[in-house]
Amino acid sequence: MRRRITSEEERKEFEHDFRQARPIRPATRKVAPRKAPAAPGGSGINGATEQRLMRGALEPDAKIDLHGRTEAVAHRSLSSFLAGAQRRGDRLVLVVTGKGNPDSDDTASWSTRRVGVLKEMVPRWLNEPEFAALIANVRPAHSRHGGGGALYVYLRKRR
Repeated sequence: MRRRITSEEERKEFEHDFRQARPIRPATRKVAPRKAPAAPGGSGINGATEQRLMRGALEPDAKIDLHGRTEAVAHRSLSSFLAGAQRRGDRLVLVVTGKGNPDSDDTASWSTRRVGVLKEMVPRWLNEPEFAALIANVRPAHSRHGGGGALYVYLRKRR
């Protein structure tokens, strides 16, 4: 195949058009800004899920009962339970702590604490940095799931 020879007139027209040409701007893509990782203490759940939790309409995917465990054993159990639940893809888990000393029995000789040790300590543990990467939200459980003696723990999606 032969190469075509460009005429002088075509060359002049090309140079004229080339000088007048403006650069084509690349189409700008709308890129969604990167979301920063959720800070501990943020809600982590949407409004519809929050409403369903408050009504007790969501069934927990897993449950752990910490009754009868010492603080140290309960902490280790809770840590491994939550990590395992997130690995399995569970989103809502129920942590049963118990209520501790009942309000109606203030004179009980067997207890000098008004609130159970685990009921007091578990919410503190769930706010520790160790658990922050796992947990999106913590709420008191609905009465059908244990009420004041249990907590809903809504887990983050596994990355």
